[in-house]
Amino acid sequence: MDRRAFIAIVGGSMIAGPLAGDAQQVGRARIAMLDTSAPDPARVAYWDAFRQKMRELGYAEGQYVAFEARFAEGRIERLPALAAEFVKMKVDVIVTGGNQAALAAKRATTSLPIVMATGGDQVGLGIVAGLARPGGNVTGVTSFSAELMGKRLGLLKEVVPRLSRVAYLLVEGDLTSGAGLRDAQAAGGALDLSVIVFSVRRPYDFEKAFSEMARDHVEGVIIPPIAAYFGERKRLADLALKHHLPNIGGGKPYVDVGLLMSYGVNQPEQFRRVAVFVDKILKGAKPADLPVEQPTKFELVINLKTAKALGLAIPQLVLGRADQIIE
Repeated sequence: MDRRAFIAIVGGSMIAGPLAGDAQQVGRARIAMLDTSAPDPARVAYWDAFRQKMRELGYAEGQYVAFEARFAEGRIERLPALAAEFVKMKVDVIVTGGNQAALAAKRATTSLPIVMATGGDQVGLGIVAGLARPGGNVTGVTSFSAELMGKRLGLLKEVVPRLSRVAYLLVEGDLTSGAGLRDAQAAGGALDLSVIVFSVRRPYDFEKAFSEMARDHVEGVIIPPIAAYFGERKRLADLALKHHLPNIGGGKPYVDVGLLMSYGVNQPEQFRRVAVFVDKILKGAKPADLPVEQPTKFELVINLKTAKALGLAIPQLVLGRADQIIE
C-alpha cells in the first residue's frame, strides 16, 4: 500500500459504532503512530490490531480519537524529522514501532507521552530507565527476552544437527541489531556454535552479504527481527534459499514470505496491549508510573515448503512445538 494513501486512511476521520466504557471522559485525542518500517500489509495489520483494541476500549474514530501515521520505510535518518513533526502537531500520545522510532521520539520530546509497541532491550539502549520503573515520558511493551536468541539458535541446531557456524546479519548503526548480536554470541557459546557477523548498510547490499556467507561456509543464518528489515523480508528469504542457507527470524510475516522458521513474540497481541497503555495515559496516568510489559507468549512458525526446498526434514519434536505450519 502506498505510504501516503495509508496515512490518509488512518489520519482521516470516520464514524464508528457507539461509544463504550468511559472514553468520553478524555475528549477527542490525537494519536501519532511512528514506525521505523514500511507500511506493507503485514505491518499495517499490526497497527490495525492497535486501532481495533482502541475501538473496543470505546474510542470511536472521528468522534473521540484521530490517528496520524508516519513510516520511515527503513530509513532511520528520516525518523527525527517525523518525530519532530508530531511534536509540532501537539499530538496527545506518540506510539512507536521499533527501537529507532522510540529513540527518535524520546529525543524529540521530554513531555509528550510515548508508548512503545515493539522493540527490544530498551533499558540497555537507554530508552527507559528500567522495566518496573521506566521514568521519564516513555513506557509500553518490550519484545525483549534474554532467552529468545538462545531459543532461536537452539531450534536452528535441532533442524540442522551438523550446524557449527552461523551467520548473523547485522545492520551497521542499528542499535537493536547490535544488541541482538551480543545475545546471539552469548547463546552460541553455550551451544558450541560460532556466530559470524556479516554487516550491511543502507542501501542494503544483501546479495554481497549472502555471497560472503557462502564463501565463508556458514551453515545457517539468523535474520534479526528489526524494523528496518521488515520491508526487506521477501528479498532476505529469497537470498537465503538461493544460497541454500537454513534460517530463522523473529516473526510470522518473515515465514509467510519464505523464511524457514521464526520464533518470537505475538506482535498483534503486543500492539493490542499498547492500546491499554494509551487508554490509561489519556485518562491521566503518567508513563513513568506504568511498568513496561514483557512478552508472555511466543510463537514458533515453520515453512515446510522452504524446508523441502532446502532438503531439510524437520524433526517431529520440532513440528510438535510449532504454533503454525505453512505448507
